[in-house]
Amino acid sequence: MTDTELQKLVEKISLTDFHRQFKHHAFFNQRLRTTGGRYQLQTHDIDINPRMLSEHDMPTLVGIVKHELCHYHLHLTHQGYQHRDADFKHLLAQVHGSRFAPAVQISSRSKMQLVYQCQSCGLLYHRKRHINLKKYRCGKCGGPLRLIQTLRR
Repeated sequence: MTDTELQKLVEKISLTDFHRQFKHHAFFNQRLRTTGGRYQLQTHDIDINPRMLSEHDMPTLVGIVKHELCHYHLHLTHQGYQHRDADFKHLLAQVHGSRFAPAVQISSRSKMQLVYQCQSCGLLYHRKRHINLKKYRCGKCGGPLRLIQTLRR
């Protein structure tokens, strides 16, 4: 689904369920990580997490769009648009929007663990990042260090 198709979907849902026009922009935002969507108070635009479409089905996306449209229409009509407000809860239940977005699978990079060993006393150092072997030495005896193992998890 492209941004223009999302824009048309949001406009259609706004007219059929809220009986009001959506006059701003809706688009996918790659930077959203843990949330399904976001309503921007200053610009009145709606951002949708593209992972909601790729990992879940279409009704999930429609529920998220309805949730963000509740924020949108209530804010523009100067009513309670926040999650804790009764106006928001009532409108969300009326249009059958989703209260919470489903969990998003966050792509975790493989964690690397480096193992350094002192050449004099044999003490092991476990690190997540590389260290400068010309600059750092063993904290126990002052001996030189060397990289002995790189583990990927």
